[in-house]
Formats: sequence, structure tokens, C-alpha cells
Amino acid sequence: MALPFARSLCLSRWGARRLGIVSAEARRGVSFKLEEKTAHSSLALFKGNTGVKYGMVGLEPTKLALNVERFREWAVVLADTAVTSGRHYWEVTVKRSQQFRIGVADVDMSRDNCIGVDDRSWVFSYAQRKWHTMLANEKAPIKGIGQPEKVGLLLEYEAQKLSLVDVDQVAVVHTIQTDFRGPVVPAFALWDGELLTHSGLEVPESI
Repeated sequence: MALPFARSLCLSRWGARRLGIVSAEARRGVSFKLEEKTAHSSLALFKGNTGVKYGMVGLEPTKLALNVERFREWAVVLADTAVTSGRHYWEVTVKRSQQFRIGVADVDMSRDNCIGVDDRSWVFSYAQRKWHTMLANEKAPIKGIGQPEKVGLLLEYEAQKLSLVDVDQVAVVHTIQTDFRGPVVPAFALWDGELLTHSGLEVPESI
């Protein structure tokens, strides 16, 4: 009976990966790419859909394929892999950007909203050389981290936490305590420059 059981377990894990859902059993954190079909028309993906650039002039709506998953009003893009459990860590390299948001969002959040303005997304916002947390359009300032070249995010699903990590110090700067109600995906908003994501990373031992 051992062989059929092992084969069944292998198939179930393959099915979970095929559906883009990460289990708590995974040794590494969530591995994702950016989902082009969700990207606002002013955003362009690059480097195998792991990076996103902002363009001053986006594609005309009439030239875009009709797609209900695309963000219509705000320069937002979501990742292609949902998280339902476990601890996950990824990093973001920031290039020439002075205004962006990074965090997670419900997979089915409204495509008419920006991340951070409703209660279905949880983000860290960088603008005017300052960091804030954002939830339901409420801002709270964050101290202890300056203009970034690279930052980390730590998602602890069962603990209902999302943390901003200083990658140089390998230390948590600020934690949002929240209430996830279903699958969430990494989420990004960008108004200049570019962001490059690094996923599939193990959680650092010191955080």
C-alpha cells in the first residue's frame, strides 16, 4: 500500500502547484512571477515577469485585450501565486523609484481600487522619502528605514502578520497585524522607476 499512497501524495502536491497555491509544507517561501493579465496599462513587465516598470504613457485602453482581471484605474499588478498558509519571504529591488507600494492583497480585490485603499489589501507605502503602512486608506508612519535599494517582506499567514524587513540588518522594521480572510497574493503599485522581485527564498533564521 505504500507505493500507491506515495504516488497519491505526489500527485496531490503537483495539483496544488498547478493551481498556484502554496502549502505550508514547502521548505522555501512562495515562488511567483507577476501576472501580466492583472497589470495596469501603464506598467510593463520584464525579466521573465519578475520585474515591473512604470511608463509615463500607458497603452491606449482600446489596444488592450478586454480582461476583467486587469487593474483599470491604478498602476497595480498582482503576483500569479496565492498563499493560504505558512511563512513566506521575498525581496524587492528598487530602481529609480520614489513612489511605490508593496504588500499583499486578496486575489479577488476590486480592479477599480489601488492596493492600500480598501480593507482587502495590506501594504507598505514609500513616497516623499517616507514609509507608511496602509490599510483601508489609513496611513501610519514607519521609522527606522531609509531610502531603499532592496527591502524584504515576511508573510506569516496563520499568525496574520505582514512585516517589512531591512535586508541589510536582516531585521523586521515594522509589522502589520491583520485578518486574512482567504487566499492572498503579493501585490505591487508603482508610479515611477522599476521594481524587481526575488521570490522562492527561505525565511532568514534571524527573523
